[in-house]
Amino acid sequence: MSRSPFPLRLGAAFVLAAALGACAGTPATVSAGHGQATAPAPTGYLQGAAIPDSLALSPPPPAPGSAWAALDDAVARQALALRDSARFRQAHTDADLRFPTGAGQFSCALGVPVDAARTPALYRLLQRSLIDASAATRAAKNHYKRPRPFMVNGEPTCTPDDEPHLRGSGSYPSGHTAIGWAWALILSEIAPERATALLERGRNYGHSRLVCNVHWYSDVQQGQAMGAAVVARLHDNAEFRADLAAARREIAATPAQALPMPRDCAAEDAVLATDLPEAR
Repeated sequence: MSRSPFPLRLGAAFVLAAALGACAGTPATVSAGHGQATAPAPTGYLQGAAIPDSLALSPPPPAPGSAWAALDDAVARQALALRDSARFRQAHTDADLRFPTGAGQFSCALGVPVDAARTPALYRLLQRSLIDASAATRAAKNHYKRPRPFMVNGEPTCTPDDEPHLRGSGSYPSGHTAIGWAWALILSEIAPERATALLERGRNYGHSRLVCNVHWYSDVQQGQAMGAAVVARLHDNAEFRADLAAARREIAATPAQALPMPRDCAAEDAVLATDLPEAR
């Protein structure tokens, strides 16, 4: 993987409503009708000060007129050229982090379909780490309130229905990227023989936010840094370590490509090979 010129310092996203409640510290429940409630919604592994502080760990976003801002603009222009392409449609697919759909975003790179029935430990691991990675970007997002590319260039996004929400959510750092990179790192530990494919998928997952016209390149770079910071903190959490070990056992017991995949992996691989030259 090539080095980015943007300085990385280790330590929004579309998250389940339950996850947002969990990040606020109050586990949510969903009514089943007639006064009955389902099980509590999932919560993150990390609480309070254990969540990396993106405001402390992130430099300010690039200043107007700086070399970093010029790179952001150059990558944004390249991304706009992919509008209405297969890569643009892939960015739309990648935007969906709602479970159960979100659990399958890395299935092709992993070589195993991920769902609550067949891989419950991994499904739980992805759900809970999503909440942590999303929470870790919030302080900087709320502080900098950086306008997103579509708010500046006036061009469409790959998720027009989400634009009203996105206008009120800061662009820097990218929450989707933090989640995707955290997942790529975690999955690389679970299936080290597929680490290259998983890390490439993590990189391309962040780049989908550029193609979607909802994030700048520096947002994505710092999102990766926050995702890595989250994974570093997760390794100090006993519940995470237990779920990680359980997920390893699940995947080891499932031969690669032995089950039908939730998407056309050959087509996805071909589309993701179309990347942004300035962002590699």
